[in-house]
Amino acid sequence: MNSLPKNNLYIKISLLLLFMVQAMSTFAQNIEKVPWKRINEQPDTWYESEEAIRIAENMLLHQKDIGGWYKNIDMSVQLSEEEKSRLRKDKSSNMGATLDNDAGFIQIAFLSKTYRETKDPRFSQAVFKALDYMMDAQYENGGWPQYYPIREGYYEHITFNDGAMIQVMQLLRNVADGKKTYDFVDADRKQRAQKAIEKGLEIILRTQIKVDGTLTAWCAQYDKDDLSPAKARAYELPSISGSESVGIVRYLMAIENPEPKVVQAIESAIAWFEVVKLEGIKLVQKEDETLPRGYDRIVVKDETAGPLWARFYEIGTNRPMFVGRDSVVRYALHEIEHERRVGYSYLGPYAKELLESDYPEWKRRMGD
Repeated sequence: MNSLPKNNLYIKISLLLLFMVQAMSTFAQNIEKVPWKRINEQPDTWYESEEAIRIAENMLLHQKDIGGWYKNIDMSVQLSEEEKSRLRKDKSSNMGATLDNDAGFIQIAFLSKTYRETKDPRFSQAVFKALDYMMDAQYENGGWPQYYPIREGYYEHITFNDGAMIQVMQLLRNVADGKKTYDFVDADRKQRAQKAIEKGLEIILRTQIKVDGTLTAWCAQYDKDDLSPAKARAYELPSISGSESVGIVRYLMAIENPEPKVVQAIESAIAWFEVVKLEGIKLVQKEDETLPRGYDRIVVKDETAGPLWARFYEIGTNRPMFVGRDSVVRYALHEIEHERRVGYSYLGPYAKELLESDYPEWKRRMGD
């Protein structure tokens, strides 16, 4: 039997070992790489890893001098030295700092978890700065705008839209309560957070829309001065929200030992959700290659379908509203332009879990 020359054998073994090392390295990188939307869902020990620290340092670079962040940025991506330099120079550009689209909330939670594992003071200081930003952004009457510093236009409205104000209040409540992730926050900030959520609760109760003497639910945004339901974008008119109101009610339900006025707000909103639910219809996606996105969204009859709620209800009539970019109120989804039908959420099972599980559980906790 012929045997391989020694040098050929060594070469083959070396190549095999090299391949194995590269494969193991790639495997390890794939395990370490975490999607941006899941960076706050990792085991505690992961937050002291090189990857976690790299992401945290990216967040420090993106954080503006005022303490907030711009929205819609994946801060887990690798940054070049040129990009890092640009971010350092842009830190004073504060006008885009916002509470919209989870901006700040992802970063504060992540930096807090990374600080608790690494004890690196850079991360705790960034959290303190961000918390101060959020509390500074609160209006004297207790509401929060979408952008801070204040940006003129609908951005300055008190904003429940997309959960902005409720996310702030949930975060500050966790801080005030000394929840595990935020147990390193100092007593002064905890006390300030408590006062902020107390003021926020008052504005929630004051803005619950009353129709013919009956409390209903909430608009997605309010005028910061007179607290009237306000218009935001062209297709977001003053209305009662079947979506944003769900988050508000859940926030109220989480209050320990609620006062009677809080209980009344919850019960009234739940009753309204029951009245306005839409049954016997279903929202479906219909494939259509002749349309720009290749599909349409249509409403069809289906007696077996679960309930839906409209994103917007007309104040005073409870009629579902469908509004396109022309700001004209229509009462059927198919009557607005295709681009809005497929590019925005006008109907959904928004309050399904609230009514079927959250509310019954809350009633049990209340002893009913």
